[in-house]
Amino acid sequence: MATVAHNRGGPFSESDIAAAHHYLDHDPPQDVDPRVETLVNELIGRVADKWTMLILELLSEKGTLRFSRIAEQVDGISQKMLTQTLRQMERDGLLTRTVHPVVPPKVEYGLTDLGLSLGAAFCGVWIWAERHLDRVEQARTDFDARKVAD
Repeated sequence: MATVAHNRGGPFSESDIAAAHHYLDHDPPQDVDPRVETLVNELIGRVADKWTMLILELLSEKGTLRFSRIAEQVDGISQKMLTQTLRQMERDGLLTRTVHPVVPPKVEYGLTDLGLSLGAAFCGVWIWAERHLDRVEQARTDFDARKVAD
């Protein structure tokens, strides 16, 4: 699955990408509201969880999907983990859950504007990775060579 942030034709506008560049090129503020810091730490923990990122990416690429379609397209996720991840994303306001009153029940999930904007915020990570790929790979090579020599 191609990353949404990397897909310049995806849901991120040029202004989203410009904002990611802006944040990448500036130092973080010195005085941070503790509530903001708490939220950032919670979101990083949640989004660092690969399932949240994969679901965020999938829904931004494909739009609204049923539970079973998400399960099919997120390799390796258990039904329990998918349920937990979707519930947490819904609780955080990142997606909506729509239950259609049919038999069998039809449940669909779609990203909210908040969910899309979180994906756009992570666009900066992809820009950073593109900028620094060679340096990171070289650092890893150097580290591995030192470890073998030790």
